[in-house]
Amino acid sequence: MDIGESLYLRFLEGDDLGLTLLIKEYKNGLILYINSYVNNIFIAEDLMEETFYKIAIKKPKFSSKSSFKTWLYAIGRNVTLDYLRHNTKFMISSIEDVKNYIKEEIDLEHLYLRDERKKILHNALENLSPEYRQVLWLIYFEDFSNDETAQVMKKSKRQIENLVYRAKKSLKLTLEKEGFSYEEL
Repeated sequence: MDIGESLYLRFLEGDDLGLTLLIKEYKNGLILYINSYVNNIFIAEDLMEETFYKIAIKKPKFSSKSSFKTWLYAIGRNVTLDYLRHNTKFMISSIEDVKNYIKEEIDLEHLYLRDERKKILHNALENLSPEYRQVLWLIYFEDFSNDETAQVMKKSKRQIENLVYRAKKSLKLTLEKEGFSYEEL
């Protein structure tokens, strides 16, 4: 049993501290994952809160077929896709909102991506297609297995393997254009 599952069970048994610790454990990673869909850190934060709200209110059953983190990210993905389906209109923001958005996104990124290589890699990921960015994020930053990634992205394991191969190849080309060579690709 992983930490997420034990905290969730604790919450289901009536201990609200379990939910608080669960949110503290997973909120930053979930925000950045959702942000890869919406490209707005404020909306990503709201959708993260909605994801935890769904868990707190509806208390869905966790079946242990995957890790808790995989299950949580799949719920976050569904919440995000619902949001995108209902809010595809062009949004206009004030300059002040954009400045605040950029500042908050940078602050969150610095908390989550501390070492220099991850920062460079993160910047290169921004130049990839959303699907490539998501698959690489889940596997390399969130340490999901191919099976877990397939569950979150609703694809087959084979599709994920192909997607990872193409995404790594694209990322390598992007990094090389900027004069950076990443040995692990």
